[in-house]
Amino acid sequence: MLFWVILFSILGSVGAILAASIFILIGERIQKKLVTALLSFATGTLLTAALMGLIPEAIEYAGEPHLVTIVILGGLIFFFFLEKFLIWRNCQVNDCEVHAHAPGPLILVGDAFHNFTDGIVIAAAFLTNNFGIGLAVGITIIMHEIPQETGDFAILLHDGMSKKRALLYNLLSSSTTIPAAIISYFVLDVFETTIPIFLAISAASFLYIALSDLTPQLHEKTETKEIIKQLVLVVIGILVMVIVLSIGGHSH
Repeated sequence: MLFWVILFSILGSVGAILAASIFILIGERIQKKLVTALLSFATGTLLTAALMGLIPEAIEYAGEPHLVTIVILGGLIFFFFLEKFLIWRNCQVNDCEVHAHAPGPLILVGDAFHNFTDGIVIAAAFLTNNFGIGLAVGITIIMHEIPQETGDFAILLHDGMSKKRALLYNLLSSSTTIPAAIISYFVLDVFETTIPIFLAISAASFLYIALSDLTPQLHEKTETKEIIKQLVLVVIGILVMVIVLSIGGHSH
């Protein structure tokens, strides 16, 4: 399991950055289409991973649905305030208030904290001994990290950074996923009772990102053709997660 934790922490951080850098190099028209497609697909994977993977697994682990729902509620409130103060997500609208008041360094600090949290999420998912849950969470993190890192990269370039420096700083802020995942793997393994709490917090973060960040961006497209595309990609994201979640069994 440690191998998979390390693999997905690398793919979710360094892999997402490299994918984001490729996005920046391609034409702006194609870039916008691909990012919108990724956002739609990621919305489906995030919601499904949270509602059909993390929450049921957390309840089974804890044996107490009330505790899990309280943690999820607290997590949603926590992420709301975290977004307010650390600018955890970055909207991709030029005249957005976040862009107007978010210098590059602050975005990098928020991104480093976000990626550190991703590392904990990956470790907690694989420590359930359900490979399907770990795989679903790993894929979901990669899918929502690529459009986010693309936005971060674009903001840093807009702030006047060179492409090389923007790539280097993004790599540094994203690399926090790797040590967080490795440390959490051993710490959570010792304190096994904390795993359902982290699974519930992870579910809260997935729900918050999907509904507070990604969905509003998708609503900016109002053409019938775009709406159909988004719906199809969201459904594909859901189906992919359902298949992934069916892989592997588990034992506690």
